[in-house]
Amino acid sequence: MLKMEVIVALLIAVGLAMDAFAVSIASGLTTAPKNRHKTAVAFGVSFGSFQVLMPLIGWIVGVSLSGFIAAFDHWAAFTLLAFIGVKMIYDALRDNDENKHNYELRLAALLALSVATSIDSLMVGLSFAFLQSTIVFPIAVIGIVTFTLSYIGVLFGCALGKFFGEKIKAVGGLILIGIGVKVLLDHLLLV
Repeated sequence: MLKMEVIVALLIAVGLAMDAFAVSIASGLTTAPKNRHKTAVAFGVSFGSFQVLMPLIGWIVGVSLSGFIAAFDHWAAFTLLAFIGVKMIYDALRDNDENKHNYELRLAALLALSVATSIDSLMVGLSFAFLQSTIVFPIAVIGIVTFTLSYIGVLFGCALGKFFGEKIKAVGGLILIGIGVKVLLDHLLLV
């Protein structure tokens, strides 16, 4: 039985971490090579922490607010991802020497991305509450997997950005917008 719990927790963790992984790659495109490890750690810690915190909140809140949260979670994720994606495209297309290899990770942007990519985790926490399941082991696995994939994603995106040059950063913005649209459509098509 314990083996099945581990497999289920890993599958849930990888599924939840995919948005964080994609966003990390997109963000890595805008990271100066000299800052890649610092940025990768920042993304891993932030995304991993939010992927732990959100299911815990969902589990604590339980059934009482699930209808309220489900009514707006997809719009919040879409708005945050689209806004940051548009800004990335704008910055990439600006012809500004100061902009080249001088992207500094902004705390507000990192937190917004962390929230946007972890809203699904809130619902997973709610489902754990509905199933009257324990939460400690699954959220530990979710946090570790998200940290690892986010770290790798930033490094991979940085390598792509270095190889393809400055304008590839616009692709990172398009990826963020695409993830936001996917989140929105997934919800709207299920309703």
